[in-house]
Amino acid sequence: MLFKDEQVILIIIAGTALLLLLGFFMVGFLLMFQKKQNKNAMEKAELKSSFKQELLKTRIEIQEETLNYVSREMHDNITQVLSFVKLSMGLLANKLGGEEKIKLTDSRELIAQTITDLRNLSKSLSFEHISSLGLVKTLEMEAIRINKSGLINMDLTVEGEMYTLGEQRELVLFRIFQEALNNVLKHADAANIKIGLYYNAQMFNLTIEDDGAGFQPELLTDKSGSGLRNMKNRAGLIGAEAVITSSLKKGCTIKLSLNPLVQENYVNETHSNSIG
Repeated sequence: MLFKDEQVILIIIAGTALLLLLGFFMVGFLLMFQKKQNKNAMEKAELKSSFKQELLKTRIEIQEETLNYVSREMHDNITQVLSFVKLSMGLLANKLGGEEKIKLTDSRELIAQTITDLRNLSKSLSFEHISSLGLVKTLEMEAIRINKSGLINMDLTVEGEMYTLGEQRELVLFRIFQEALNNVLKHADAANIKIGLYYNAQMFNLTIEDDGAGFQPELLTDKSGSGLRNMKNRAGLIGAEAVITSSLKKGCTIKLSLNPLVQENYVNETHSNSIG
């Protein structure tokens, strides 16, 4: 009887041990399955993020190629044709007199101003021009051009000891400025736009502030705010953080922060001539 009791106890112990082992196995299997599932989800998210980054980089490169083509066409063809027209009008004006000559001379001066404006616009589209001048000088020239146009008053402030951020970074920052300016001119109904560049050894900041109509913050998550999101995405490509704040009738402020010591994928992976 005692022997049978010992057998029962052994069977119970063995069964309990087997159940515990099975339980540990199932828990381990579930943990491994969950870990693998999490890893797959992370890899999927990384691939999706990488795909978006590559897609955005490709779009930016195509845009730059298009802008450079338009810049060359404006400089090499359109301005040359206008220069020829201006020269012909000058020769014709020499043969005229009185009121006709005055009108022709006035038209010739308008063409001359148009040629100057087109050349300045052509420069603002060209990667080579921005690369050779740098961000600050390019923005200074844009301020002169914009203020001369009378469309809006642009105030540029530069603080700190200037240093280069790299060609690609400065190009992307300038394109963000251009997109912000375009939004202000199209939608904000603003009278003034303030641009600030702040340099120090640890951080570079670019601020773009207008006194226009502003918008509701929800626009950043709405389909109609794709331009604003595009600016944030562009900033992310060069390792910058973009913060956009606005409220109705209180204008809009865009602040970009960039650590000049941190190298980002866009600069490391993109050669200078790929977007030039």
